[in-house]
Amino acid sequence: MENTHLDRAMLRTIFALAWPTMLEQFMQTAVQYIDTAMVGALGTEATAAVGATSTVSWLVGSTVSAVGVGFLAYISQAYGAHQQEKARKATTQACLMTVIIGMVFTVLTTSLSRLIPVWMQTDPAVTELAGTYFLILYAPMLFRTSTIILGTVLRATGDTKSPMRIGVYVNLINVILNALLIYPSHDISIFSVTVPFIGAGLGVKGAAYASAIAYTFGGIAIAVRVYHHKEISPKGMSLRPDPEILRPCFRVTLPNMVQRFGTSFGYVVFAAMINALGGTSTAAHTIANTVESAFYIPGWGMQTAAATLAGFAYGAKDRERLNKLGHTFLPLEMMLMFVSGGLLFLFARPLVGLFTQDPEVIALGTTVLRMVAVSEPFYGVPIVVEGMMQGCGKTLVPLGFNLIGMWAVRILGTFITTRILGYGLVAAWACMIGHNMLLFVLFGFYFITGKWNALNSVKKV
Repeated sequence: MENTHLDRAMLRTIFALAWPTMLEQFMQTAVQYIDTAMVGALGTEATAAVGATSTVSWLVGSTVSAVGVGFLAYISQAYGAHQQEKARKATTQACLMTVIIGMVFTVLTTSLSRLIPVWMQTDPAVTELAGTYFLILYAPMLFRTSTIILGTVLRATGDTKSPMRIGVYVNLINVILNALLIYPSHDISIFSVTVPFIGAGLGVKGAAYASAIAYTFGGIAIAVRVYHHKEISPKGMSLRPDPEILRPCFRVTLPNMVQRFGTSFGYVVFAAMINALGGTSTAAHTIANTVESAFYIPGWGMQTAAATLAGFAYGAKDRERLNKLGHTFLPLEMMLMFVSGGLLFLFARPLVGLFTQDPEVIALGTTVLRMVAVSEPFYGVPIVVEGMMQGCGKTLVPLGFNLIGMWAVRILGTFITTRILGYGLVAAWACMIGHNMLLFVLFGFYFITGKWNALNSVKKV
């Protein structure tokens, strides 16, 4: 009876932390759907221009996110040990790193914006437009960094609702500005009444401006929320670098940063090889990625809860609770991903059809989505196990697993199948699925051995 009660209590805690993150990601994905559909209405070239640099966006975002992982581990463990003052000091250091990293990445992304589409082997017809889109999108990189790192700081304390609320506003601003900036002025018929609609007619540039403004609002709002937080506010704290905090944070951050940079750079190489297959493959790949992202929401929402709760348990040195978290999370995650994979398989064609009317793009996008839908439940395992390991501050092993999967399976396999054997997008996505299945095997085995739990090697006193 006691164990059952504990399971139920743990499930309530898991969902209390996970649902705001899931809702936030759902809103982000919904807006991504709307963005892609709105730009897709401008034609295949517009879709290709926006999608051509999307993997570089993942590279930048995931590298910045790695910094947040270091602070997540430190702050969640401090909370688990009831050391709020340590958490507050760490938040102050997170604010300092936000400013430094945000400024560095602003210079990098804006100065390289014209070269990135060329490196990505983008169709020459859209290279200039893709570069302009990227430049506008990354001009407010400081604010995007604030959203990523300080949003992670809030989640590390168990506050997943504040980032969710701010995310809702960001997405609403983005959608409204999209409508105003992408299309030219035109008339709208509402119940047989014609209403004039004023638009800027900026096309792809309008979509970039809308996102940039929304990101700026989000970064400011997150910073204000952290500043006024009753437990971790940096108000009155020194912004000088504190090695006692930064050292343990960066011990977690650096392997995770190398992992994310390595895997995200792999996504860039992967996308460049797909771009070289032609406009139809690029458009199908971009749309399929957009559609698929919605069906990873249960996985990534659970990963946030797993990392936070694992950090709490590790900080409290509660080995039994940490083990129980693992055995509660994994079946739940696989069940959720099984449902999402089934839905993706069933509705792949109509979902792709939301973004394009091109029959070749629809057919190709549907095929690759139904392929990847089968692997969804398996991919949930590495997502959750890695999240729990992040909470424990163990990021070195996931570094090795992810780099092996990306470069030995996905990249090498795609190079062989597309460049040497002459196959197309279907073969490339088969290599991607092989990558995901390898991660399932590696992380699954590591979980079974119990090595993921850093406290299992600590003897009871």
